[in-house]
Amino acid sequence: MIISRSFRSRSAKRLVSQAVHCSFQQLNKYSLCLVLSLFLLVSVPSAQAQEQQVHPQSTKYEWPAEPAVKEKLENWRDQKFGMIIHWGLYAVPGMIESWALCSEDWITRDSTSNYDDFKKWYWGLKKDFNPVQFNPDQWAKAAKDAGMRYLVFTTKHHDGFCMFDTKETDFKITNGPFAGNPKANVAKHVFDAFRKQGLMIGAYFSKPDWHCPYYWWPMYATPDRNNNYDIRKHPWRWNKFKEYTYNQISELMHDYGSMDILWLDGGWVRPLETVTDEVRAWGAAIPAWSQDIDMPAIATMARKAQPGLLIVDRTVHGPYENYQTPEQRVPEKQLDHPWESCITLGDNWGYVPNDKLKSSSKVIHQLIEVVAKGGSLLLGVGPTPEGTLTEPVVQRLSEIGTWLKVNGAAIYNTRPIQGYQSGNVYFTQSKNTRSVYALALLEENAPIPATIEWSVNTPAKGAKMKLLSTGATVKYVVTGDKVKVTIPAAVQKAQSSYPALAFEFVVAGD
Repeated sequence: MIISRSFRSRSAKRLVSQAVHCSFQQLNKYSLCLVLSLFLLVSVPSAQAQEQQVHPQSTKYEWPAEPAVKEKLENWRDQKFGMIIHWGLYAVPGMIESWALCSEDWITRDSTSNYDDFKKWYWGLKKDFNPVQFNPDQWAKAAKDAGMRYLVFTTKHHDGFCMFDTKETDFKITNGPFAGNPKANVAKHVFDAFRKQGLMIGAYFSKPDWHCPYYWWPMYATPDRNNNYDIRKHPWRWNKFKEYTYNQISELMHDYGSMDILWLDGGWVRPLETVTDEVRAWGAAIPAWSQDIDMPAIATMARKAQPGLLIVDRTVHGPYENYQTPEQRVPEKQLDHPWESCITLGDNWGYVPNDKLKSSSKVIHQLIEVVAKGGSLLLGVGPTPEGTLTEPVVQRLSEIGTWLKVNGAAIYNTRPIQGYQSGNVYFTQSKNTRSVYALALLEENAPIPATIEWSVNTPAKGAKMKLLSTGATVKYVVTGDKVKVTIPAAVQKAQSSYPALAFEFVVAGD
């Protein structure tokens, strides 16, 4: 049996697709009923269609005014590299997270399929989700070993299944086969494990909730991602949803320890007056009513519980979008406000068997480009239904960390510099010193070149230049505006290939 999955952006159309093959033996393992064979979940968009889905990164940004938030934001900007973990019901069959529930035109199903049966099957995965090997300490150590500095964990995705012990619904990890486990309150143990490793803590929370009857009213069909009734005609029902959302976020802010980030997904849940051409470009339906959940009230409550909390109300530009989050891509140009690129390590956000992982060199190159352009990289991984990260994922993260251990000075605690790129060389500058860093991206699986050249950020006259990976001083010459660095022969011999070389120096004029 083959189930196709299209990668869909959480706030727009996904730009990456992967087919996942499931045998009937695998289905039986999780007690999935034969009705699953009716469903062809998602079609894969053509390369041309994927290209058309990309829209420019917005430059609208409002800097926070509250001193504690400004201080936290500057601290976050020092970290540069984080992990986002998608884990929920979708891990059981190893499929796209939540989106198969959404009946939009980019999702196609077999003409004989029954949508209501599919929803019952998907939500019924609750009885099969029993991650008895759940190991948050493994996840946290892998993140630490990778050189990551902050976490974002999915406490609830769009499907409404809660990975924390909420009192607002029984649709949660603590009400099922895992309920009796000492680590049943998953989010608590994830946050605790990552705090022990010294990482900043972020809670992902989906504003839409497709399982909640106050968002998707069972009386009506569910044609798209939006709530499925006219809020203007049924204000009581929407007020119940607002209360539900407020209470769940309050639980996370009061009962799960110190929080640094509240990362809110589902940007279509927003005041109608904030819908812009940027939002319309997603191609999703825009209701005639406002899906306003009263962010001022939520923010006031959350920051009272967690002073200085960063709030990331994705794509809703204004006081509650403390940094912006382009997804599955790096902006074309340097941006002058806080942002992060959230990009998957594989082709999927959550666990999918045999997912194709990016090489460590590819991730390091993305990290360098992101940081040089003023952002941070949030790398996505998905634990297995049993509760562990696969060995290939752990190995890839370790490789990234090995590079960062000796080159991290060019990444952490840096800020963008005006001349940030010259060919395959990117530049950053230290936040606290006069140091400038040149990071040369090297071709994967190719020998280290004898020389590296660039044409901006000329070293000051007589300035020494250090190769971070060895600490050795390297020779260079300046001809006009061109800098040519000689790579020591010992470095070339020691490494058959290397992701990137980083050089530290002081630029002319400083």
